[in-house]
Amino acid sequence: MAAARASLVTPVLVAGCVIILVSMGVRSSFGLFQIPVAAEFGWPRTEFSLAIAIQNLAWGIGQPLFGALAERFGDRRAVLLGGIVYALGLVLSALAVTPDALHLLGFLVGFGIAGTGFGVILAVVGRTARPEHRSMALGIATAAGSAGQAFGPPVAELLLAVLPWQGVFLAFAAAVLLSMAALPLLQAPVRASREELAESLRETLGRAFRDPSFTLIFLGFFSCGYQLAFVTAHFPALVAELCGPIDPAGSLAAMGITTTSRLGAVAIGVIGLANIAGTLAAGWAGRHWPRKYLLASIYAGRTLVAAAFMLTPVTPATVLLFSLSMGALWLATVPLTSGLIAHLYGLRYMGTLYGIVFFSHQLGGFLGVWLGGRMYDLGGGYATVWWIGVGVGAFSALVHLPVREPTDAAAAAA
Repeated sequence: MAAARASLVTPVLVAGCVIILVSMGVRSSFGLFQIPVAAEFGWPRTEFSLAIAIQNLAWGIGQPLFGALAERFGDRRAVLLGGIVYALGLVLSALAVTPDALHLLGFLVGFGIAGTGFGVILAVVGRTARPEHRSMALGIATAAGSAGQAFGPPVAELLLAVLPWQGVFLAFAAAVLLSMAALPLLQAPVRASREELAESLRETLGRAFRDPSFTLIFLGFFSCGYQLAFVTAHFPALVAELCGPIDPAGSLAAMGITTTSRLGAVAIGVIGLANIAGTLAAGWAGRHWPRKYLLASIYAGRTLVAAAFMLTPVTPATVLLFSLSMGALWLATVPLTSGLIAHLYGLRYMGTLYGIVFFSHQLGGFLGVWLGGRMYDLGGGYATVWWIGVGVGAFSALVHLPVREPTDAAAAAA
């Protein structure tokens, strides 16, 4: 048992978790800046939403590029480049005074997240982990991102109470650079088979693009990005504006949650905490059951939770219940999707292939964030955008069912 644990927890896994925790922690806090930035400059909600939407699109464009860079020049060089670009984008964003500048800098931040986020790190972890531990290792690395989401927004909310939003951006840039201290541990051996090593990237891409299952996985990941990006960017503002008053003598006030603004930050943190358990459970389940059915179940669960939230009054209790329920399903798709890609197409070019699929995720993220701000400015609410998210979630639940996953997937290396 001790040997099994030792082979699961490796220096590469620890380093990857540290980098993902910081990267995702900073990224998940951007929704909290929407109101203070709009208040300072008098910008409509669309402008800040578009900056975050562009950031998501750049993340999607950059993900396969950083995956290919890592496979060509080395994982650590790719991650270091991502960290530098990420920090530079945050520093320059703190100096932005026009919407156009903020939109442009969103590209830098998005590319930085691509280099320090799931695509590159999960590929490294996947290549390092032993076959019997791979699914769980991917779950642990993804759970680190959930932990970042749990702590990032509350930390941002506390910093915003004592610093201007520009100062918080600078503090986050310093945190990203400090996380690069873990890079010396991020060195993975190649566990690909001889056949995978002999196959070129062009051949692997051709094999994947000819496979209808790859297309279905690509399409299915769209709703994940739509839902996650919309909630991360707009849910704190939605809570602050629609939630019923917090009882000053109630249990929430006793815990220091005295305003709906703070409740919105806590809600994002609750999603992250709940998803730590959710992603670990997904990583474990991916070794025992077909991933396509697990993914379909997760998307169906998200659809039901999102629909139920909109059909009930928005109160502090329903906000926290939604956060807990959605959180359990939040990033649970990531270890299953990345593990499915590794299982179907091998480890050698896992980073590039996952990056291509992740582009669909970020197209959804772009649309969810931008539509959220646009529809809010036009109609003063988020209901239409929310129901679109319910619809695309149901689509993703259905589209995973025809994926041709080998019947021995539960026992296979992934």
